Amino acid sequence: MIYVSHQLPVNEAGHPQLKRSDVWDGLVMKANNALPFVPAMTFCEVTQRHSDRVFDRDIDFRGQRFTERITLEEPHRVVFTRIAGPVLGTIANEIEGDEDLRLRFSFALVVAGVEGGSPEEQAYADGMTGDYLKAVAATLAAMRRVAAGEKPVPA
Repeated sequence: MIYVSHQLPVNEAGHPQLKRSDVWDGLVMKANNALPFVPAMTFCEVTQRHSDRVFDRDIDFRGQRFTERITLEEPHRVVFTRIAGPVLGTIANEIEGDEDLRLRFSFALVVAGVEGGSPEEQAYADGMTGDYLKAVAATLAAMRRVAAGEKPVPA
């Protein structure tokens, strides 16, 4: 299993200051259409809504197709559960802190047909980690663009 967790401060000097509600709104936008937020994603479409808090979407990420079930845990966490595709598991985007807001991305994934702890799994983990670190930064950048009154154009 591949497990990675990374956090970044939400508010930094020289950028629009975001409130928790701004970050939450950005995570909801990202859950519904991740293209402006995730550079390695080329397709994202909501396919079914189960409730106001739970829906499914299909994505193309790193050239692979996945189905994810999204659970919105307002006001602090969005969980993406991979329910179909070659890499299954869970990804969480969490807002942490009060005055010192931070955005944490964590994932626990299993690659089909790849032995846990193998060099192949490590190579996949390294690529995923790089993509997710870019996604954290791109997500914050898109949220800051929205806070500045701009559109969150695709990354």
